[in-house]
Amino acid sequence: IKIITSCSSINHQGQEFKALVFEFMPNGNLDSWLHQPSQDPTTNNTLSLTQRFDIAIDIVDAVEYLHNYCQPLVIHCDLKPSNILLAEDMSARVGDFGISRILQENTSEGMQSSYGSIGIRGSVGYVAPEYGEGSAASTAGDIYSLGILLLEMFTGRSPTEGTFGDSLGLHKFVEDALPDRTLEIADPTMWLHSGQHNNTTSIRIQELLVSVLSLGISCSKQHPRDRALTSDATAKMHAIRDAYLKFENRILSEVGWQQGES
Repeated sequence: IKIITSCSSINHQGQEFKALVFEFMPNGNLDSWLHQPSQDPTTNNTLSLTQRFDIAIDIVDAVEYLHNYCQPLVIHCDLKPSNILLAEDMSARVGDFGISRILQENTSEGMQSSYGSIGIRGSVGYVAPEYGEGSAASTAGDIYSLGILLLEMFTGRSPTEGTFGDSLGLHKFVEDALPDRTLEIADPTMWLHSGQHNNTTSIRIQELLVSVLSLGISCSKQHPRDRALTSDATAKMHAIRDAYLKFENRILSEVGWQQGES
């Protein structure tokens, strides 16, 4: 997310006031779209499959920039839906760098060490397991959070919801369902945005969901060394989204041809 400017002034109580001014995000955060308090989900308050793929691309691109192109390199340390903000066109921005860490130079991707003025923290359900054991912040820690975030985006299930006991987290819940029960665990609100699917379409959608959920599983492995690297995760997510867009365009072309015939 872009910082527009900063300001320093005196508030109405005579106290010094300092603030960063960010670009306005009129569609709020991703969490509010995935977990609507309303009991009546509609196309106006839920996300389509296409929107989820587009948002996922924005997120992985932002993470790759932080890890591989930003100078100095940055570890976010708190990737989660409430820190993903949505612009007017529903494009996503990664925000809240309050506990981010700046990486030391001359380190390799995956297990870089870091420094910063704030102790390592994170959010329950998204924080990498090794952080609880005192490990330093690493790009692998962000990838773990990214993996959980992807699983949540396409299942609609929060990693902290009460149905997950100590032995069954979101990672294992999804892993146990792949590939045969993929459509069962997919967020049903996605289908509000599409019509009835024939068997061929359903099979292809299931294949694409298996791919993105498998990526989420790969990113959220227990051990950092087993997780996908940032560049690999980004390339894989782009390949999945491109395959989906190609499939979607073919379906739209077929529908247009059928309407023209009728």
